[in-house]
Amino acid sequence: MTEKEMISNPDRGQNPKTLSEFESARLLAGFGIPTAKGILAQNLEEVRKAAEGIGYPVVLKVCSPEVSHKTESGLVAVDLRNEADLELAFHRISASSPAKGGGFLVQEMIKGGRELVIGMIRDPQFGPCVMFGLGGILTEILGDVTFRPAPLCEADAEEMLMEIKGKKILGAIRGMPAVDTGSLIQCLMAVGRIGLEREEIQAIDVNPLIVQGSRPVAVDALVVLR
Repeated sequence: MTEKEMISNPDRGQNPKTLSEFESARLLAGFGIPTAKGILAQNLEEVRKAAEGIGYPVVLKVCSPEVSHKTESGLVAVDLRNEADLELAFHRISASSPAKGGGFLVQEMIKGGRELVIGMIRDPQFGPCVMFGLGGILTEILGDVTFRPAPLCEADAEEMLMEIKGKKILGAIRGMPAVDTGSLIQCLMAVGRIGLEREEIQAIDVNPLIVQGSRPVAVDALVVLR
């Protein structure tokens, strides 16, 4: 099934208005946005095989369009370093999950000291608008974000990077290298293209976009359909 078919298919499951994280990540990757490697699994045996294929440490998440706030609900386990950790996390998450389907996402562990957010919202007046700002819990606490209507050229995206109050986080700080702004600019332009080419999509939220070394990598994504 192609990304467009996933978005357009009305029989996807319990909540056809939201893509699962796995589906959302596939969509982003299809437009060239770096994403954490992930494998969808349905049971413990498949979860084990997925973790072995990716390599420890891994992250384990419930993956269902029914569940959008996984961390707050205790449905995410990070930095699982071996099979014993993985099994304990699987049983805990399985017991806590309200989802009736969708499975589990086994994901590579992306580590970095800086978290950003990128996204898109379809405005009634301006159409698809691209968002950029500080990510993680800082998104809600500080609200340090900026917007531009799509399409974006490189100059537009570069201006967005310089508009947030916390722009110094993109430079070389505390022993960390400067963020690869070229890659970040391409991510913002790609989100704009998605908004223009996929009219079925109402909003995209990539939070966090973790900077691993200098490279931004999407580790959690939510795509909302119109």
